[in-house]
Amino acid sequence: MARSSSQRAGQPKTGKRKDHLGGHVARKRFGQNFLVATDIIQEIIDAIDPRAGDTVVEIGPGLGALTEPLLSRMDHLHVVEIDRDLIARLRQRWPGGRLTVHEGDALAFDFAALKADGRLKIVGNLPYNISSPLLFHLVASAPVVYDMHFMLQKEVVDRMVAEPGSGDFGRLSVMLQYHYHMECLFTVPPGSFEPPPKVMSAIVRLIPRDKPVVGGTQKVGAGDMAIGESLLAKDEALFSRIVAAAFSQRRKMLRNTLREFFSEADLAALDITPTVRAEELGVADYVRLANTLASALTPAVAVKP
Repeated sequence: MARSSSQRAGQPKTGKRKDHLGGHVARKRFGQNFLVATDIIQEIIDAIDPRAGDTVVEIGPGLGALTEPLLSRMDHLHVVEIDRDLIARLRQRWPGGRLTVHEGDALAFDFAALKADGRLKIVGNLPYNISSPLLFHLVASAPVVYDMHFMLQKEVVDRMVAEPGSGDFGRLSVMLQYHYHMECLFTVPPGSFEPPPKVMSAIVRLIPRDKPVVGGTQKVGAGDMAIGESLLAKDEALFSRIVAAAFSQRRKMLRNTLREFFSEADLAALDITPTVRAEELGVADYVRLANTLASALTPAVAVKP
């Protein structure tokens, strides 16, 4: 469900702070901003709701702000970390079989390979400098993931859950709303981190579309109105290319940005006004465009009498 919770998303948390980072110096090149607000940490853990039998993977555990409370509810946890100093701290703090540390770049990690018998849940305070590429990378794991909970720059979350017609609605909105139900749970101010970032953050929940929506009673949001569960792209690579082309020059009309794929007559035949801009179409419109072109490109199969 692509929506922003009306009661919570606009109310930033203030948070109770821890005093220090245990001597670690945050590295800008890794986009490190460590969450230190203990009440917010607890609320994130409650939202994640880890259970016995779950396989949980934490991206960028850092100094263990989420790692510790997650392990208080679980027997084992996977983490993906690139900073060798932090990896050494994590292994020293949790030796033995409770914590598996995967050393390396999350952008190159195969999250789906960790799927076991239980639910696969992915969580983390994502570095702002790689958040969008990482979200696109995680799409490949959507078929085996139960849900994901991330701390992101609020501006990114706003784009993720944006409705068609808004200035925030873009390529990220279309591609993620095609794959996930999404909800902004609450916002977190800069003072909840060390060092404080210059932007507001937010917690977002992503549930792959083949999974039931939590609770089953949420209000239908922008993404859910835009695409039905049965409306799937025949060629997802082509769907992605069309979306990327449409948003490549936001100020231009679709008759220009999609000229490689469709004529003005083609767009009109699909009840799409050639002079509209990319953000004025919903996810389902892009799926229809992609499927129409995919059908046209697929050679007809001769039927023997």
